[in-house]
Amino acid sequence: MNPYQLLPPVHEVLVSPEAQELIDIWQVPGKLFKDWVQEEVDYERELIAEKKTSDDSLTRPQLTSQILKRLTRRCRDFSPYNLRHVVNATGTVLHTNLGRARLSERAAAQVVKSATHYSNLEYDLESGRRGSRHSIIQDMLAKASGTEAAMVVNNNAAAVYFILRAFAQGAEVIVSRGELVEIGGSFRVSTIMEESGAKLIEVGTTNKTHPSDYEEALSDKTAMIMKVHTSNFKTVGFTEEVPAKELKRIVSSSASEDAPIVYEDLGSGSLYPFKNEGIGDEPLVKQALKDGADLISFSGDKLLGGPQAGVIAGRKALIDKLKKHPLARVLRVDKMTLAALEATLFDYVYPENELNDNPTVRDILKSREQIRETVQHTFNELQGSLHSVSLSVEEETSKVGGGTMPLEELPTCGIALTKEGMSANACERFFRKGDIPVICRVSEDRLFMDFRTLDKEDLLVVKNKILALDNVNGEG
Repeated sequence: MNPYQLLPPVHEVLVSPEAQELIDIWQVPGKLFKDWVQEEVDYERELIAEKKTSDDSLTRPQLTSQILKRLTRRCRDFSPYNLRHVVNATGTVLHTNLGRARLSERAAAQVVKSATHYSNLEYDLESGRRGSRHSIIQDMLAKASGTEAAMVVNNNAAAVYFILRAFAQGAEVIVSRGELVEIGGSFRVSTIMEESGAKLIEVGTTNKTHPSDYEEALSDKTAMIMKVHTSNFKTVGFTEEVPAKELKRIVSSSASEDAPIVYEDLGSGSLYPFKNEGIGDEPLVKQALKDGADLISFSGDKLLGGPQAGVIAGRKALIDKLKKHPLARVLRVDKMTLAALEATLFDYVYPENELNDNPTVRDILKSREQIRETVQHTFNELQGSLHSVSLSVEEETSKVGGGTMPLEELPTCGIALTKEGMSANACERFFRKGDIPVICRVSEDRLFMDFRTLDKEDLLVVKNKILALDNVNGEG
């Protein structure tokens, strides 16, 4: 018999009771399910062409059964969208691959309201005329940053480029060699400067830069001294850097009529004094401006705990110039980002609950003892119900993440899991599949779930995953 004649027609698979049951249970759109069936039939056809299937080894019902098994797996992992809700059980609070900061409930609610209704995005309610979207956020940004004026663009890399393009195109910008950082995705400060049209003037060495290095590099072509906070790495040992306050003194004492701008890229940008809690040494946004920076920029979705955005704050004359620049329209943010950012900042300006409603701040500040209480309660709930899965309560350390506080170790607690007949990597794959994937860490051939980044809703998903794994045979 011709082996291709063993292949079931697509319509035959579609009308089978098993296929109809899968569609009903998993609520897969009919057209999408038909595409899946076609792909699976094509896959069997390829196997026959590669002579991995012969007419002696299988019958049509058996081939149909194999196709339905693969369709079942597809249904179990089905999600209508590529951007999906996942549970972060890694303990890394600002996990770049998992979307960095989570919004507070207040910020998320404001996003929904702005997205599902019309808004005064560019409408002045007082005058009844066209307004500016900059005005929506500028007062709250200025109050939170402790500065004259502020604006927002779509991310901090854009903010850096924008500032350099607007104030230093064709001119010189002095930067310490020790601050020419590379951020995620091989994105370098030096590359941004080159693209902006600014001329990079490097001073000092990798580990030491002195005030005299800047003074000697100053010329009538200098438009800016740029300071970059090295938030994603630390140079330790025999080091020295020049603070913004000293840079401001240097430019103020220069003979130039137009003193160069002192611009500090804070990167992560913290409004909460984590170092007062013994966590890291991130500079505060307000302090950077008090120390003399004319302009600063920082991210919205890192330590701030808001949406992806690049905040620019500083002298009003400089911010006003940026608002009028053609790039302001190119780099502007949408109404949902503005809604999330305004609500996030509101909690900093008018705190009612010590910022415990901000998931980023709350998760970074959690003590090991607080986390252990939740871990122990979950362990006690599950322990008596499991047969092939073994759990243990373990102490570990978490990371802040997002290129922030790279040396900081946050004492944490979680559950380590092993399963009979399954490797840790196989367990990790199991947790990564399904309706709501759970992303964990593999350590010493055990699956480790760090509870620092889990909320009540996440805990329910994790518990159900553990129970489901307990019912899986072998490698699943």
